[in-house]
Amino acid sequence: MRAALRRLLLRALRSDALACFDGAAWSTRCLHCRAHLQLRGDGEALGVASLEHVVPRAWFGMRAAAALTTRVGDDPDDARNLAIACARCNHAKGTRHDARGPGDTRARDVVAALLDARMQRWQDAPDPSHDAGRT
Repeated sequence: MRAALRRLLLRALRSDALACFDGAAWSTRCLHCRAHLQLRGDGEALGVASLEHVVPRAWFGMRAAAALTTRVGDDPDDARNLAIACARCNHAKGTRHDARGPGDTRARDVVAALLDARMQRWQDAPDPSHDAGRT
């Protein structure tokens, strides 16, 4: 797995109030179905864990998605827009809702609900330099 992807996964984990680190691995729940997911301490996914961009990257800069993208800032890789999801749920969202685009009301509603769920799990991420063992 690419180092950049592991960094994004760690960014999502460190800002997820449900994520727990036991010294060797992270445990959390899928943003969609709440299935139990695990990742190594370095961010390498174990099993079916995947990175979820709650507001799809392709939606940034689109007028129809402006209300959603402003909630997470200008950067699709902002921690507020990152979550952990199982591969099945992440793929289903990508082929159903993300692909329809922000012009589709149902797609916007699904993404807004997921963003609400992500923000309920939000916590300020600790400074990584003070986070020994969680590289």
